[in-house]
Amino acid sequence: MTWVTGWPLCGLTCAVQTKSKKTLAKPNIRNIVVVDGVRIPFLQSGTSYKELMPHDLARAALVGLLHRTSVPKDVVDYIIFGTVIQEVKTSNVAREAALGAGFSDKTPAHTVTMACISANQAMTTGVGLIASGQCDVVVAGGVELMSDVPIRHSRKMRKMMLDLNKAKTLGQRLSLLSKFRLNFLSPELPAVAEFSTSETMGHSADRLAAAFAVSRLDQDEYALRSHSLAKKAQDEGLLSDVVPFKVPGKDTVTKDNGIRPSSLEQMAKLKPAFIKPYGTVTAANSSFLTDGASAMLIMAEEKALAMGYKPKAYLRDFVYVSQDPKDQLLLGPTYATPKVLEKAGLTMTDIDAFEFHEAFSGQILANFKAMDSDWFAQNYMGRKTKVGAPPLEKFNNWGGSLSLGHPFGATGCRLVMAAANRLRKEGGQYGLVAACAAGGQGHAMIVEVYPK
Repeated sequence: MTWVTGWPLCGLTCAVQTKSKKTLAKPNIRNIVVVDGVRIPFLQSGTSYKELMPHDLARAALVGLLHRTSVPKDVVDYIIFGTVIQEVKTSNVAREAALGAGFSDKTPAHTVTMACISANQAMTTGVGLIASGQCDVVVAGGVELMSDVPIRHSRKMRKMMLDLNKAKTLGQRLSLLSKFRLNFLSPELPAVAEFSTSETMGHSADRLAAAFAVSRLDQDEYALRSHSLAKKAQDEGLLSDVVPFKVPGKDTVTKDNGIRPSSLEQMAKLKPAFIKPYGTVTAANSSFLTDGASAMLIMAEEKALAMGYKPKAYLRDFVYVSQDPKDQLLLGPTYATPKVLEKAGLTMTDIDAFEFHEAFSGQILANFKAMDSDWFAQNYMGRKTKVGAPPLEKFNNWGGSLSLGHPFGATGCRLVMAAANRLRKEGGQYGLVAACAAGGQGHAMIVEVYPK
């Protein structure tokens, strides 16, 4: 199975002829549109954003959206952001970012968390607010700053400090201090691990790749494809959702910095990152820790048209799924794809652009195999037949999380904007966005291009 060697990269952007298909409008339900969406450049953690706080990044994305759309701030009814590892000082980061970006203090904002599909949850929460008639205009987005994560004192140390705070006499304080032990000082680090199974996601990805017989070479080739396509898209100016960000005290950042097409020879030299020495998941075929933020303007169609906007896409049917977090942690797309297609009355052949979150090469290729297996569909999903794997020529054509980066809370908006922008560029009608997430959860959504 060769993904990259001899891959006709030029052939990937050839325009797809638009087939005239039905639209997915539903009777008596408001059409909901994406007017536009932006993101600040996604950077490897520990680089230009490392001195900032999450709300700084989220604010920059909001300011970028205001510049891009010229939407009057007082028109926005509600703001929702997704994030995963919360900064303790700004637990409702949506509110702090909105105030910092100059939105009215009368505009409510809240923050959601659902692992790697947090921004997806922010978007669909906004869709619900508009569909139910509660709001007309919602800004949804997401943010993650992996350069600075909360590192806590140990539980014993925290308890001692809280008790000391309550102690009234010197005797009580001395009595508490006498119980102090050196091991109280060992810190608690946040882990990218499942709480229910204590397994890291990379370890789970390695087991998944082995279960579906995905080789190390397959994974490296897929990762090289992601980086090569991302580099091509970046060079051709196709990543139009990226807005420049002037980092305080530093230069203006204009592009993602994790795109690094290597060679299969170089990638083959890397050691396994999780299961040693025989694992197949390495730093080169995994997504990297990323800082970034995204934001998008979602409106009821009639509101957008009344304001003179030309929307980019409709947000159509979506589903959330959950599986066993031990053995099916990363199979969300396999479960969500057939469900969302059925909901929309579409088939795989109707989809012109697929945008799947790439946590690991092995996760993507294992999902392809599961989606293309009647046996898996019958034995695990209770379905008669397989849904089929997405054709590679329609899949993540402008790169994905492996190359562009994956700020946990912000990727969902990137996926939707990539699908919308690709449909417009390539002449397609329907896009399918899908992602896996910690906890064994997953999401899929249909994006329909707005007619020209």
